[in-house]
Amino acid sequence: MILSVPNMTCGHCKKAVEAAIEEVGARAHVDLEEREVEVSGLPEATVLAALKAAGYPAERIE
Repeated sequence: MILSVPNMTCGHCKKAVEAAIEEVGARAHVDLEEREVEVSGLPEATVLAALKAAGYPAERIE
């Protein structure tokens, strides 16, 4: 699934998003320029909750 993370604006944000996703057991490929994250390995609700808890609310775009 591909998620839009509009609050992800810098390298620190990218690392925080990656850490939040990896912490719940998913894999993430982050595209900082597009502010998108490709995630695999977990249900959408789990990933969205982890990102929201880390301060980076997201929504699925694919």
